[in-house]
Amino acid sequence: MNRRDALRLLATGAALQLAPGNLLAALRDARALLGTQTTVRTLDLHQRATVTAIAELIIPKTDTPGATDVRVAEFIDLIVTEWYDAEERTHFLNGLADVDVRTQALFGRNFVDSSPGQQTQILTVLGQQMSEEADALQNHARQYRDSPPQPQKNFYYMLRGLTLMGYYTSEAGATRELDFQIIPGRFDGCVDVRASREEGEN
Repeated sequence: MNRRDALRLLATGAALQLAPGNLLAALRDARALLGTQTTVRTLDLHQRATVTAIAELIIPKTDTPGATDVRVAEFIDLIVTEWYDAEERTHFLNGLADVDVRTQALFGRNFVDSSPGQQTQILTVLGQQMSEEADALQNHARQYRDSPPQPQKNFYYMLRGLTLMGYYTSEAGATRELDFQIIPGRFDGCVDVRASREEGEN
């Protein structure tokens, strides 16, 4: 799987049970690169805080860990740094800056300084716009009878997909939320050897 295919799956937030094994392996390797220390890569401290706040609203802490607990923002920073090309990285950062522009226009403060209710209001608007763009692509596909492209240029669509992948490839997300378990193949331990030999002799 090349980088482009991997990013396409990341953007859609594809179900991990259906994701190719080599993508899951790559994501696990990416998580291993996080290490135990927080490292600033592409995102500065304010951008990291904004991603953290958005990711936590998407997957909040309940009786299971939330996005912050499993370092989703650091995972996203790593993917944006190591997997995105320059154009994609710029698009992501512009989208992140636009979140603050929207919040400033409505509430006079940055996203991270807004109340949870105000933050939710901003994400609701972003989600509605994402859905409208997806519907427009679907309508275009029906009209022209072709496959609709995924709206990967929508910032919130990108961030939501990265958040889901970052969470569900963590140990807590995979085991406590997905209850992901490795299922061994079928093993037939009891074989009637005598019957098999008799069949072979006939």
